[in-house]
Amino acid sequence: MITLASDFGSPYPAAMKGVLCSHTDAQLVDIAHDLPRQDVRAAAFWLRETVPFFPPAVHLAVVDPGVGTDRRAIALRVGSHALVGPDNGLLRPVARRLAVDGNEPVVAFRIRTDDSASTTFHGRDVFAPAAAAIHEAGVERIAAIEPTDAVVGIDPLSLDDCVDLSFPEPTLTTDRAVGEVLVVDDFGNAVTNVPGEWLARHEADTICVNGDRIVVADTFADVAPGERVVIIGSHGYVECDVNRGRGDDAFGLAATSAVRFVRE
Repeated sequence: MITLASDFGSPYPAAMKGVLCSHTDAQLVDIAHDLPRQDVRAAAFWLRETVPFFPPAVHLAVVDPGVGTDRRAIALRVGSHALVGPDNGLLRPVARRLAVDGNEPVVAFRIRTDDSASTTFHGRDVFAPAAAAIHEAGVERIAAIEPTDAVVGIDPLSLDDCVDLSFPEPTLTTDRAVGEVLVVDDFGNAVTNVPGEWLARHEADTICVNGDRIVVADTFADVAPGERVVIIGSHGYVECDVNRGRGDDAFGLAATSAVRFVRE
């Protein structure tokens, strides 16, 4: 299996699939191609929250504002998973999650290519050929991949030399949590970085969010349609949502917005 994720929309992913199908008969599975455009942090979050649910595979992910620059192309191996994409931090959070889940080390490699690659479409000219080559050779044999027309070589690389990306930590006390919105999903749910465990210890039916008192509930349907609600979402974080509406609009929040929860 090779999974694909990008911010390319359409039709660019089709070109990547064409390259993959020309070099491998792997099953191709789309994660998403409508990730927030050029937003590496948001894409890294969604990769971390989706890839671990897959069986071992090669995961091709491209959100790459630095395409055509001297940023490196890399592959990260975690157990039987391989992550292929730009060295801009995109792959690091999901690699850490896979490493923790499987008690496996993260091993990094640099992907070397020839000079014929487009300076604007490495998804097609660099990452897709590399993902196909890794799939065909086997994840365990990344370092032994034979050179191809597109991939000159794959060399060991220190993980410490790769660009890291981590999500901000909230400030937590017994009575308050100060954090920020990590992402807003397509439903408008504002996913914060405040861990659900903090809210789970809250015994009252309401909590103050940026000064407004809001109902705390287990499900969206616990409040009337159009009503704001604070819940613990499926990602394990506190969310600011609306039953059958958009939490980002109702709370005035967006990705990176500051949010403060206060028990009163």
